[in-house]
Amino acid sequence: MKDIFERLKAGELVGLDDPEFMKVNEVVNRTLSLSPALNAATSVDEVREKLSDIIGSQIDNSTTIFAPFYTNFGRFINIGKHIFINHACSFLDMGGITLDDHVLIGPKVNLITENHPLAPTDRRGMLCKPILIKRNAWIGAGAIILPGVTIGENAVVAAGAVVSKDVADNTVVGGVPAKVLRTIFQ
Repeated sequence: MKDIFERLKAGELVGLDDPEFMKVNEVVNRTLSLSPALNAATSVDEVREKLSDIIGSQIDNSTTIFAPFYTNFGRFINIGKHIFINHACSFLDMGGITLDDHVLIGPKVNLITENHPLAPTDRRGMLCKPILIKRNAWIGAGAIILPGVTIGENAVVAAGAVVSKDVADNTVVGGVPAKVLRTIFQ
C-alpha cells in the first residue's frame, strides 16, 4: 500500500480522517513553526536559507525570493535556478509544485495544488494535482494557478488571471477563467 504522501501526489482522494493523516499534520506543524523565521528574514540569502530548510532541498544562489512567502506544507516544492518570486506568494503544494529554471513569479501569486470533492459526503477529503511551471514562464501579479495546471515554456499569465487549464508554450493568457490572448513569436 502506498503511504499518504504518495497517495496525495498521485491525486487519490485522501480523507482528513485517514489513519496516516497525522504524518501530514507533522509536516504542516514543522512548516508552521519555521515560517515566522522565514518571513522575518532580512536578506535574500536568509530567505533562501530558511525556505531551503522548509522544502528540504537547497535553493540555488541564483534564485531570489522575497518575504513574506507562504506555504502550508513545503516538502513538495521544487525550485530551479534563476527563479524570481516576488513578495506575498502562497504555494499550497501537497500535490507538488515544480518551477523550472528562469521562471518569474509576480507578487501575491497563488499556486494551489489542493482541492476538495464536490460531493458533500466526500468534501472533507483532499484531491491534489501537481502544478508545473516550465522554463522562462512569467506569472503576473495576483494570478491564481489551480490544481493540475502546466504553464508552458515562455508562456505569460496576465496579472489577476485564474488559470484552470494548461497553457501552451509561447502563449499569453488572461482573465477569469484565463483564455488565450495571443501567441508570442520569437
